[in-house]
Amino acid sequence: MVIRVALVNDDEVVVRGLDAMMRNYGHRIEVVELVAGKPVGQPVDVALYDTFGMGQGNGPAVQHLVQNAQVRSVAVYTWNFQPWLTRDTLNQGVRGYLSKSLPASRLADALSAIAAGQLVVSPSRGRSALVGGDWPGREEGLTAREAEVLSLITMGLSNQAIAERTLLSLNSIKSYIRSAYRKIGVDSRSKAVLWGVEHGMRADRVRINGSPARE
Repeated sequence: MVIRVALVNDDEVVVRGLDAMMRNYGHRIEVVELVAGKPVGQPVDVALYDTFGMGQGNGPAVQHLVQNAQVRSVAVYTWNFQPWLTRDTLNQGVRGYLSKSLPASRLADALSAIAAGQLVVSPSRGRSALVGGDWPGREEGLTAREAEVLSLITMGLSNQAIAERTLLSLNSIKSYIRSAYRKIGVDSRSKAVLWGVEHGMRADRVRINGSPARE
């Protein structure tokens, strides 16, 4: 059975990266909608919520997906596997809590199992590298974490607000900021914001439906 999936994140680069990751599994997974900043607008078996630059799985954005009548099941795609966060997320009605260290084949397996009614929790494997998808700034050498922090700076969040959203310590946030600044060649927050805007790190407000998503 081919399942219908919506990929959800505010950044179009992120959802397009996930779409590209799933293309070899078109006989099992039909990505019918890439959702950036708007509600899922058509019936899907699974909405896959990528936490990059977003709230975590226990936040209101995921709750809205769970309550959306167009969505049968919700899965969260994340690198944050604190036991309390996993528990809080599943208590919202989420049916999948999936690690970004999963290779595409196992992600497809997990989505199929969720669509079949199973509860799937695929924990992170220690310090396993992030595997799938894409993120703004990757071509410039930014890691996924550095890019996420930089995208939140571009959105105007303070270091404290970034720490709260990503569930990282302030010291970790400062470390990611320093390394990101070195890689993009800036020495101030205002210059980092300008760089982020110029490199597509503002939240997109678009929806790409059906076949155009694979053009």
